Amino acid sequence: MRAFLKFLLALVAALAVAAGGAWIWTGRQAGPAIDIRQPLEFVGQSTVLDLIVETPGGRFSRIDVTVEQDGRAFPSATFDQPADGDTAPARAEQFYVMHPIGKEAIPDLREGSARIVVRAARPLLFGLREAVSTATRDVQVRLEPPRLAVLSSKHYVNQGGTEFVVYRASPADVDSWVRVGDVSYPGFDATGAGIPGDGTTRVAFFALLHDQNLQTPITIVARDAAGNEASTTLDRTAFPKSFAKSRITVSDGFLGRVVPPILAATPDLRVLSDPSDLVAAYVTINSDLRQTNGKTIAEQALKTSPTMLWAGAFQQLGHSQVESRFADRRTYVHEGRDIDHQVHLGFDLAVTAQVPIAAAQSGTVLLARYLGIYGNCVILDHGLGVQSLYGHLSSIDVAPGARVQKGQALGRSGMTGLAGGDHLHFTMLVGGQAVNPVEWWDPKWMQDRVLRKITEAGGTAPETP
Repeated sequence: MRAFLKFLLALVAALAVAAGGAWIWTGRQAGPAIDIRQPLEFVGQSTVLDLIVETPGGRFSRIDVTVEQDGRAFPSATFDQPADGDTAPARAEQFYVMHPIGKEAIPDLREGSARIVVRAARPLLFGLREAVSTATRDVQVRLEPPRLAVLSSKHYVNQGGTEFVVYRASPADVDSWVRVGDVSYPGFDATGAGIPGDGTTRVAFFALLHDQNLQTPITIVARDAAGNEASTTLDRTAFPKSFAKSRITVSDGFLGRVVPPILAATPDLRVLSDPSDLVAAYVTINSDLRQTNGKTIAEQALKTSPTMLWAGAFQQLGHSQVESRFADRRTYVHEGRDIDHQVHLGFDLAVTAQVPIAAAQSGTVLLARYLGIYGNCVILDHGLGVQSLYGHLSSIDVAPGARVQKGQALGRSGMTGLAGGDHLHFTMLVGGQAVNPVEWWDPKWMQDRVLRKITEAGGTAPETP
């Protein structure tokens, strides 16, 4: 009996020591890792907190979110072993939390400094203890929306054409753009167009696309880093334009000449039919590859210079004959059967075989390589979202990054890609969208639609670099 009591006392002592050790050990364990991903600097009307909490096994006791300002604490959210609609598992050991913390969610927030405080705890020792960690983020609460004012006048835009606007968006650190229907065109600091200012004066080129109707809403939008947004409708007059319709006969000889080289140059293109079926392969090239090439072209708009790199009108290829115009609605016919329908978004210009192709304006070479349906292709950036494309070249004489002057040779005309004969495919682009080149070739249009507005805003149209 006495031996048993000694054993029992020893066992209790051992358990006490083990429990004490476990208690001390758990007290030294780190709490969950907290990564506040958003907001980085500002909180606005509808800001959403975006964070990831990570811990072994993904087990949590709770996550508390509080916003502190001027000595007051505003509890925003508490999650117990997150299963709320604002949370989701990112992976086994992580939890992803999104929760509103702007003024709409916390009405007592005011303009000024604030601090986001996130506390997270994970259970230890069968839930008897917790390991707690805290992360903070100092932010500025910004509640007033940006201010917008249109400075230029007489905005006339043709269907398929381009316009230019000068406006003010303040404060100077807001992003702004022109939205035409569901298409957006970025605004640029007006100093890039030769207009002096304090960073609030902006300029933008925008387009009413060939397939947008005259009633398509056109608005200027500004958004600050806190997510506050303002918009104003642009007073403009839109004019309809009629576009040609044509039927293009696709012969077996043409298919045999163009399809195999394009397939060889684009091995990633998925042709689901028998490769020997040139008609089916052509339709895939004319539709799927055209779309892929279009995405590549649109991506070049992100690389545009914030400075206007040209002065005056663009130039058409000298002594060229127009073979096809902008926005020609084409039906492709093979052996009397309609096989495809596409819109031709450029001008086909022909002189004689392999003539030098001159840059329509000064700019920087963005792309100079084979590009699917366009064959050997060059894209120039002219700044402020304006670019020009030269397709079907037999040779290319410039490289990406090179600065070229108006009239400088980019290569020679040819019949690469989907060209039926030796010619230049020329496209004007605004914000990555194809627009009618005729306006850009017109000195009167350039003076009235662009240069006049720069002058009226107190600027001087930039000289060609």
